[in-house]
Amino acid sequence: MKFNAKEIFTVPNLLSFFRIILIVPFVYFFLQKNYIFAAAALILSGISDALDGFIARTFNQITQLGKVLDPIADKLTLFAIMVCMVILTPVVMPVMIVLIIKDALMLIGGSQLIKYKIAPPAAKWYGKAGTFMFYVSVCLIVFLKAAFNYENDILSIVLLGITTAMMLFALIRYGMIFRQLMKNRDVKE
Repeated sequence: MKFNAKEIFTVPNLLSFFRIILIVPFVYFFLQKNYIFAAAALILSGISDALDGFIARTFNQITQLGKVLDPIADKLTLFAIMVCMVILTPVVMPVMIVLIIKDALMLIGGSQLIKYKIAPPAAKWYGKAGTFMFYVSVCLIVFLKAAFNYENDILSIVLLGITTAMMLFALIRYGMIFRQLMKNRDVKE
């Protein structure tokens, strides 16, 4: 898949690149235990994630690159957050393993689509909802620790459990789309 300069330099794609860049200050501030700045970087990342989709749809700037770049930015951000969360709260490791497996399966599925020259589908509401819930959960856990030095493993597990359920729902729905796209490919051959 080749991308031209006009497709690369759209506002939504630049916002996705910006989200990838924001991972560095998030991880730096998090590891320095400057949770307020880490949360600010994460909130900015979440806002830019919502904006890129809105702008792409509203101003007809949906591109094939954007369909690939947005989920990559999501996955890289989520991976950085997961590593930081395990460092902060090791009890969430099992939930993180489930999320890593889910994201790995989605990346493999997306790679397969690209391999067979099938355009990956645009992000769906359930994928965005899972990502949004992840941001809310992590920001709340980090905020409580940063602002009040409050840690509650049960609260962390419940929040991340709800997030995991939402992300697994998204995985199943995307899996159904993947299966249909591959089935349509087989019919065409």
